[in-house]
Amino acid sequence: MNKKSVEESVKKMVEDAIANSDLEIVDIEYVKEGPFKYLRVFLDKPEGITVDDTADVSRLLNKKLDEADLIKEQYFLEVSSPGVERPFKTDEDYKKNLGEKVEVRLFKAVDGKKALSGILIEKGEDSVIIQCADEEITIDLKDISKINKLLEDF
Repeated sequence: MNKKSVEESVKKMVEDAIANSDLEIVDIEYVKEGPFKYLRVFLDKPEGITVDDTADVSRLLNKKLDEADLIKEQYFLEVSSPGVERPFKTDEDYKKNLGEKVEVRLFKAVDGKKALSGILIEKGEDSVIIQCADEEITIDLKDISKINKLLEDF
């Protein structure tokens, strides 16, 4: 089974496992790192996810995965929060962060830079507008490798 099929099948399993909770799926990835394969499930909820939440979902998902015998090779299952620097994946992620300082990493350089930071002004259908210093920059979503909230040092 290919990577995309595994991720889509696991997404359905996770949706079933969290259906009666306020948990939401942030991302699912099935990756190879060195000699090992990892199935990573990132979850969150409005008030923040707890260790108990991740442990409960991990137990349920592990059981469902064993029953389905979906992944034939050995892998490690990781269920966790996406972390404080979670990348924006959904329109809701962008909406929640309008007016916030963000960090943007690009696939190709814009004005000689592959990374920039500024205030997220707007998210359109195919682009975002970032206020950088004294100018607004429009960036196509297809050119963004990662965008996340920028955490300032205290």
